[in-house]
Amino acid sequence: MLDLMAGFVQELRKAGIPVSLTENLDAMEAVQHIPIEDREAFKFALAATMVKNAAHWKAFETVFEVYFSYRGHQYLLTEGGDEEAEVDLLVQELEEMARQHREGGGLEDLTPEELAKLVEEAILNADDAMMRALSRVAVMRFAGMEPGRPVGGTYYLYRTLRGLKMNDVVDRLMEDVRQQRSGNLTSLEERLEREEFEFRADQLRKEIEAEIRRRLVADRGVDAMAKTLRKPLPEDVDFMHASREEMGQLRHALAPLTRKLAVRLARKRRHGRKGPLDFRNTVRHSLSYGGVPAEPKFRYPRPAKPEIFVVADISGSVAAFARFTLQLVYAISNQFSKVRAFVFIDGVDEVTRLFEGEEDINRAVNRVNTEADVIWVDGHSDYGHAFESFWERYGKEIGPKTTVLLLGDARNNYHASQSWVVKEIANRGRHVYWLNPEPGSYWNTGDSIIGEYAAHCDGVYECRNLRQLEKFVEILE
Repeated sequence: MLDLMAGFVQELRKAGIPVSLTENLDAMEAVQHIPIEDREAFKFALAATMVKNAAHWKAFETVFEVYFSYRGHQYLLTEGGDEEAEVDLLVQELEEMARQHREGGGLEDLTPEELAKLVEEAILNADDAMMRALSRVAVMRFAGMEPGRPVGGTYYLYRTLRGLKMNDVVDRLMEDVRQQRSGNLTSLEERLEREEFEFRADQLRKEIEAEIRRRLVADRGVDAMAKTLRKPLPEDVDFMHASREEMGQLRHALAPLTRKLAVRLARKRRHGRKGPLDFRNTVRHSLSYGGVPAEPKFRYPRPAKPEIFVVADISGSVAAFARFTLQLVYAISNQFSKVRAFVFIDGVDEVTRLFEGEEDINRAVNRVNTEADVIWVDGHSDYGHAFESFWERYGKEIGPKTTVLLLGDARNNYHASQSWVVKEIANRGRHVYWLNPEPGSYWNTGDSIIGEYAAHCDGVYECRNLRQLEKFVEILE
């Protein structure tokens, strides 16, 4: 058990979930106070001590399911004990029913239609034990799993769901309900029935997925399966290569991140270090000590909130990166004296107006993509012309309190860089930072000219994910 827990914690760390030694010890202490045979209680006891961010829950759950899953005929942790015995009994009953129905045949002789009918009955009756039994039977029957075969679980899941005809099971159940009630269903009743059936069908899919995972773990081992199923946490997802599902995770992770950053920046300004000695104030207060300067006084710094200009490339290759950066900056805009946003491809346009008075920042960003006038000639990135246009139109508005953030991969399609613009911005402004969503190893390769711009920036940072973006925002001052 100790070896299993050690491997479990190590895999959580590999997945990116921070688990300290203290939290590991807390977890070991917590499991002493719950019934170890109760798998759900064990799972949530570990989660309560090891998971500190709601966005990490899915990764934790995946690792847990791999390390504490059913293996063959033995359990590392019994899944409810009596419930598992009931499921085993139901599988035996299904086998016996198949023999009687097919005159000596087995489960493999049941037609897909007969198994699909059993599934419909289990979903209709909300029979969890029967659904678990059917998930085992369906995987044995349809998945076609072979020991040692290097095939992912998704393929086996697809084959099983197709064999059970799960793609239209909810529609079939709804049709049965309509016939039973002679079509007398209100729109509300129909919606509630459909949502209930969809929930139960999803539970069955999860049972099938869990059964496939158990068999793969038994065949390939815990470490191999954990490595196969490992996915990046939302804060580690690459902006430029995120799937639609990962984009959704990023949007959900952004809200708590903005709250945390706003509090951190406010605290940073409130609790600044002591400044230089204030001699006059020290002498004045020393009068109460007979002229002895017993209590030195200092000039405390009063850090001003910076004015932020965000100049973002929104061409196809880096659009997602620009989107999340704009959302983040505007979400914490109360930490800056002013925020202005500019976007470009080969032309440039100010889009600050789209954010003013808009409570839903996500909607404002969507409007940027449709309403901004950023095409000059052909809609291909031209940093040189975009920067030159920016300087001509807005350069005079940059002052000593202005921090300029330049967002983009600096892939210029072999046009002129016009890097003098960045130099002029640096001379007039407070700071100039460049955020690049490409890996550092790709910089200055092909048509990337980031080096020409970097010479005039206070810093060039790789920002491929939310974690890196968070680290950068903390240095803004």
